[in-house]
Amino acid sequence: MRMKIAIGAANGLAFLHEEASRPIIFPDFKTSKILLDMDCNAKLWDFGLAKEIHLTTKVLRIKGYEAPEYMMTGNITSESNVYSFGVVLLEMLTGRRALDQTMPIEEQNLIEWLRPQLRDKGKFHYLMDPRLEGQYPTKCAHRTMRLATHCLRLDPKARPLMSEVVHELKNLHDNMVSELGPSNRVCANKYGLGIPSSPNVLRCFQASPQCQYYPLPLPPDPPNPSVGSSSKS
Repeated sequence: MRMKIAIGAANGLAFLHEEASRPIIFPDFKTSKILLDMDCNAKLWDFGLAKEIHLTTKVLRIKGYEAPEYMMTGNITSESNVYSFGVVLLEMLTGRRALDQTMPIEEQNLIEWLRPQLRDKGKFHYLMDPRLEGQYPTKCAHRTMRLATHCLRLDPKARPLMSEVVHELKNLHDNMVSELGPSNRVCANKYGLGIPSSPNVLRCFQASPQCQYYPLPLPPDPPNPSVGSSSKS
């Protein structure tokens, strides 16, 4: 299940940041750093550049996953890891790569493509991975997208801790299972997303585009530092 993979990866980052005896930063977190066993349990790997969390850490650019502050300073922090996790979460939801040069130029960067799309509730079903064929619990998917956008906030301090991300993902998973009830157990389809066995309880984005769980829009581009801030009207 994609939710299971997301929880496992988030757990790994939370352990590194907040539970390890010497907290460290994952220097280049991205989808290729997540390994899966036969039961789809997620494991993080390749810690060759990992550093203690209190140190100023500079790493090579990882295109498509970089937080804005990393782009400006070259320093990676735990907050930068949260941003990268948000990008990975968007990849899981949309089925698209963070940076894909095979796509039309306006769709090559996942974040830039999503930013205007998320402001239109009616388009939300179009953003999800088409291979899911619309088979996903509506509230869970909306709230997962909302969580991803929180991880992508421009202000690093406004992003959640990874332990908070883990807590929210687990709540989403538990709520999804409890809402389905014992007579509609979740099964895994060929795309790995938990769906109810009865089509009568399945709620898709197409059926309710005005859902109250529609996520917050992605943050706007950072202001040009050469332009002075204007007073609010």
